[in-house]
Amino acid sequence: MAGLNILISGAGIAGPVVAHFLTQAGAHVTIVERASEPRTGGQNVDIRGHGLTILRRMGVEEAVREQTTKEAGLRFVDANDQSWADFPVDDGKGFTSDIEIMRGDLARTLYDATQNRVKYIFGDSIKSMQEDSSGADVELGSGRSIRADAVIAADGWSSNTRKLAFGQGISHDAVNDLGQWAAWMTIPHAPSDNQWARWYNAPGKRMILIRPDNGRNTRVSLWVMPKDRRLDELAKANVDEQKAYWTEMFQDAGWEADRVLKALPLADDFYMQKVAQVKLTSWSRGRVVVAGDAGYCPSPISGMGTTVAIVGSYILAGELAQRSDDVQLAFKAYEERMRKFVDVAQKLAPGAPSMANPQTALGIKVLYAFLGFVSWTGVLKYLGASFNPPASGMDLPDYDFGNSGKKDS
Repeated sequence: MAGLNILISGAGIAGPVVAHFLTQAGAHVTIVERASEPRTGGQNVDIRGHGLTILRRMGVEEAVREQTTKEAGLRFVDANDQSWADFPVDDGKGFTSDIEIMRGDLARTLYDATQNRVKYIFGDSIKSMQEDSSGADVELGSGRSIRADAVIAADGWSSNTRKLAFGQGISHDAVNDLGQWAAWMTIPHAPSDNQWARWYNAPGKRMILIRPDNGRNTRVSLWVMPKDRRLDELAKANVDEQKAYWTEMFQDAGWEADRVLKALPLADDFYMQKVAQVKLTSWSRGRVVVAGDAGYCPSPISGMGTTVAIVGSYILAGELAQRSDDVQLAFKAYEERMRKFVDVAQKLAPGAPSMANPQTALGIKVLYAFLGFVSWTGVLKYLGASFNPPASGMDLPDYDFGNSGKKDS
């Protein structure tokens, strides 16, 4: 595919992965990213199954392992910080993967691995696209023009590139709202923090999740399931207004809520987001194709978002490398290979997310009693298909990207 020009929107996870393999195959790749520099924020993410295999083929597995949070597992605690159920790391088959890394650390690792052969344009984004029979003319917000044989939308679940290619209506309808919102932030480490992630439910369908960082700080996420649509408007407001809402929602939550709320005003990496899935009937339109969350976000509660993004990007690059003379045929082959894997990854646990976020104190006790039984009996491994979809649930092709391609050990 020497000489093929590929434009990718998004320098998070999916974009650099597909760029890595495309450049191995000889393509010229440009990545445009709205942020002014590689993003460093974000929550803990899991890498499971085939996702780790692909990172190994990229030659970055060791770098990723060096930056893992060393999370020991997930612990469900009450207001007194007493554990009702412990789920240790179990080779990626439990609630916690053995490869837990901060999203920003993973993104930076992928950027470092590709920056010498991929052209990155930061602080810019796609404004418009005009296609013809041989490619697409793309105009960036800065006024810069780029001619591309194919455009890959890898700019997240609310992808603007997807909206431009598929239309506002189709793009909007593809987002499946799960009725939950989350806010993420970093707070100072405290003596109560250890290598276990701690999950605490409060009445009113509220939840606090405290997780280890890589030794410097502590990561916190707050979760709510509001009955009104207030958060849709609040998402457009300034950060101070958003923080005020979350403070109001959790001021009587108990456990370590006071500690979190005291740190909230100083959290400069705070952001909030709707919990949603993206489901498109087709992953391509003309010369544009979606990858990662932009095309098939399984939601943060699935634990599969990063793995699916990595696998999908690898498959997309492989099909383009095999069919560089017909990118639209390559797009179809990519979707045919990935669709079933994505469908399985998007199947959440029965009743999720509501089941894991009871409305009443009694409901929380019932949930914790059930989880305690599951933890004590060790039956989670037998319920794995219901709680965690298989991260290796497809045959992973071994594409030939050129002599520099890395194979499994």
